[in-house]
Parts: sequence; C-alpha cells; structure tokens
Amino acid sequence: MKTKPTILALAFAGIALVSSAALAQEHGHETPRPPAQKWSFAGPFGKFDQAQLQRGFKIYKEVCASCHSMSLVSFRNLAEAGGPGFSEAQAAAVAAEYKIKDIDDKGEAIERAGRAADTFPSPFANDRAAAAANGGVAPPDFSTLAKARGYERGFPWFVFDIFTQYQETGPDYIVAILTGYKDAPPHGFTMPAGGNYNEYFPGHVIAMPKPLSDGQVTYDDAAPQTVAQYAKDVTAFMMWAAEPHLVARKRIGFQVMIFLIVLSGLLYFTKKKVWSAVH
Repeated sequence: MKTKPTILALAFAGIALVSSAALAQEHGHETPRPPAQKWSFAGPFGKFDQAQLQRGFKIYKEVCASCHSMSLVSFRNLAEAGGPGFSEAQAAAVAAEYKIKDIDDKGEAIERAGRAADTFPSPFANDRAAAAANGGVAPPDFSTLAKARGYERGFPWFVFDIFTQYQETGPDYIVAILTGYKDAPPHGFTMPAGGNYNEYFPGHVIAMPKPLSDGQVTYDDAAPQTVAQYAKDVTAFMMWAAEPHLVARKRIGFQVMIFLIVLSGLLYFTKKKVWSAVH
C-alpha cells in the first residue's frame, strides 16, 4: 500500500534535485556537465575512424606537441592495425622528423634522428623544466589522458550507461574543455592572474590558454577547420593513444560472448540428456 507514495516521493525528489542543479548552474554556482558527443569508437562494435585519427595526429603534432608529451606511444604504433592507418614507411618518416637523445657506443650523449621503435619525445628536458615553462604546472602526458579524465554523469544517466556500456566520459570531458573557453569571465567573477576562464573546467579557472582557433590547422580532406571539429579529432586521437588496441579488444570480447552463449546452450542440452531418464 505504501509503494505508490514512496515512488511518487522519490520521483518528486529527483525532479527537485534536477531543478536545483539547473538553477545553480544558471547562477554560475556549479560547473555544467559536458555534453555527450557521438563517437565512432563508442559501443560494443565501435571502431576508430582512420581519417579522424590522422587529422587528430596532425593537430597534436602542430599544436599540442609543443607542450604535451606522449611518452607511452611509439612511432611504430601509427602503423598498427586499428590505428591511424599509416604505412610502416610513413611511420618511419614521421619518426625521422624528431630528434632523440641517446647514448652512443662510447657512452657519450648524442642526438639522433628518431626511429620507428622510439617513443614520442617530450618537448621538455624534465618535469621541472616543463613546469617552469608553464606557470609552475607541467602539462599532462597525452598517453593516457583520455582514460584518466572524466566526469560523473549523474542520475538517471549512470543507470542507462550500465546497459548501453557508455564509457566515453573522458573524451566528452576533453572536448568540453577544448571548446569551453570564454573571451571574458561572467560579471562578478574574479579571475586570478595567469588564469583563463573555461566554462567546463572545475572552478572555471584553467592555466592553459585557449589552444585552438578556427582555421589554425589546415586539413588535407574536406573536414571543417573549426574549433569544434579540431577538438573532436584530437580527442579521438588521444583516445586511440590511451587504448590503441580498443578495436581488437572489442572483437575478442564479442567472440568470447558468442562462445559463452554456445557453451551455455551445449551445457543445457547436455544436462537435459543426462537427466532425461531420472523422474
């Protein structure tokens, strides 16, 4: 008898919470939730868009690499299946454009052209140098950033995510940050020296200046050369860098599910056969 009132109470409480959150966001008291984006790699059958990864790599190379390292990714990874689709020769050519610090046979420090087996070099000699050049905070490494960042989707979305297997909060968050810069903070907001106002960054103050602008990077295809497109492309590349074997993992997972379904069927009919004579 108390079931319906309880459900109604919970429903009204949920509406009140949503309304309160919306009102708080309207007055600037809370950071808005990043909008959900559409990704080719989302879902159990998702896969990376090679053209998008190549565009994202172009943005990383021309814009982001001057500050952000990518120390866990090798040049040869660019030519692996499920990635940007570079040939081995193209990956080697990209590597040769970089200078790698190494030790020669005599134990002396040298600088040589990059090889396919090398990882992407850091733009700074060490973390202290990186921090000194960026206002006291070293820029994060790109290798796992798309998996390390994220946000709470909240109720009721986290319930739906259990069934839809939505795992793209990291990429959504990065796109929101890259597109969330404002030319000036809202009225009454005190901006500290060296800070930049970002709508989606916690606290709204971010040290990194706005990295992207329309027309900044020239694409080789017909994709729009806008901040929104740049943000999605470089984020997709970051997601690949964080999980380069995502496509293979999903394919194996699907094969395992098929195997388990067939095995369950065989076990069921075997049980029926074995126990069919028992009454």
